[in-house]
Amino acid sequence: MEQITQISLIDVDYSTINSVTGPLIFVEGVHDVAYGEMVELVSPVGEKRTGQVLEVTEKMALVQVFEGTQGLDAKKTRVKFKGEVAKIDTSVELLGRVLNGIGEPIDGGPKVLPEKRLPIIGSPINPSARDAPRDFIQTGISAIDGLNTLVRGQKLPIFSGAGLPANEITAQIINQAKVRGEAEEFAIVFGAMGITHREASFFEHSFARTGALRRVVFFLNLADDPTIERIVTPRCALTVAEFLAFEYEMQVLVILTDMTNYCEALREISTAREEVPGRRGYPGYMYTDLATIYERAGRVKGKKGSITQLLILTMPDDDITHPIPDLTGYITEGQLVLSRHLHRRGILPPFDVLPCLSRLMNLGIGAGKTREDHRGVANQLYAAYAKGRDLRRLVAIIGEEALSELDRKYLKFADDFEKNFIAQGADEDRSIERTLGIGWELLSVLPTEELKQVKREHIEKYYPKKTAVSS
Repeated sequence: MEQITQISLIDVDYSTINSVTGPLIFVEGVHDVAYGEMVELVSPVGEKRTGQVLEVTEKMALVQVFEGTQGLDAKKTRVKFKGEVAKIDTSVELLGRVLNGIGEPIDGGPKVLPEKRLPIIGSPINPSARDAPRDFIQTGISAIDGLNTLVRGQKLPIFSGAGLPANEITAQIINQAKVRGEAEEFAIVFGAMGITHREASFFEHSFARTGALRRVVFFLNLADDPTIERIVTPRCALTVAEFLAFEYEMQVLVILTDMTNYCEALREISTAREEVPGRRGYPGYMYTDLATIYERAGRVKGKKGSITQLLILTMPDDDITHPIPDLTGYITEGQLVLSRHLHRRGILPPFDVLPCLSRLMNLGIGAGKTREDHRGVANQLYAAYAKGRDLRRLVAIIGEEALSELDRKYLKFADDFEKNFIAQGADEDRSIERTLGIGWELLSVLPTEELKQVKREHIEKYYPKKTAVSS
């Protein structure tokens, strides 16, 4: 987003709305108005609504109305430009609260007394002030912790598909995520955009059952809420996360779902503005817009806190080349991919680990962080599973009888890997030691001479004496 270069100097009410298009209004004859400036609208019956300036020309200002334009009278509605950018009240007391998409409490609790009122636009961390991501966040899910470790300060998306259990995985991560170290304070900022009432009820019941809400700031934008509010929600969430991370030195995990709903809102606003569309009708600046969100993750030199992003998006038609996952993949540091094939076979959570990648994994694992054998075990599990998957395709052509004894062991490994490593219960919180232990049990199906990715001293220390894989 562009930075504010000027603000209104005169407190003037305008009644010069030229037209209304979707959530947008066009106000004529404005003076001293700046891009990003907040607007207050008062209807003829005294109802107040909030908006923000999207575009300014010499004769007209384009304003997006957060609560929608339904019922506004273009001739009688008064518009006041407030001379400040969009801001949100921040406080550590927001932990445990449920807010709407623009940061107003909706849980029936007491009003939060703000410690600071901060602009939601924010800005990417200055590259010279960035500190390298390090240390890991334990999600309790083996497919993530073992093979695609989430590192503090990283941004990592989960690519899902319609009907896949992305919400269940999100809830499990929120309930189980933690950082190692007794002195570390951990918090989660959860921004839900465009979700249904049923999905919202699922998350609320899940948090109430596990007690996870006490460490969560929950921003809730429902599908029937104004579309324009969806554009603001992730920025409000990240502003609160930055306050907790850099004022209270917390390790903050920001989870945003569903980024596809966010991009659809972006396209709707672009269409209302009659902009020239880009790929598949999305605005040409969608890459830049997404970057203003994703690049607010990271660590700052001299600060103990960190902001880590876990982004959930639904791939339309399961197409990973669609503009939303495609552009997200360019900006973020890896991806986690859910498999419809595994889901149909009852493997939950259905992570397809072969196309998954965490580019910063090496910065968060190893001795003193997870365990010294972590990298080798992850490489070996990946290699063995990839070979087992290849053999499945071969068996479909020549039959299992044509396989060697070693090939049959790899085939068995692939089956056991999916059933025992990838699959786990919705409430099963595995420590990293348990995840690596399961990995070694699975590798014990193979002869030790096949374990070429693991150091010999690690084989001698961790390779199980038994040969059966425990379920």
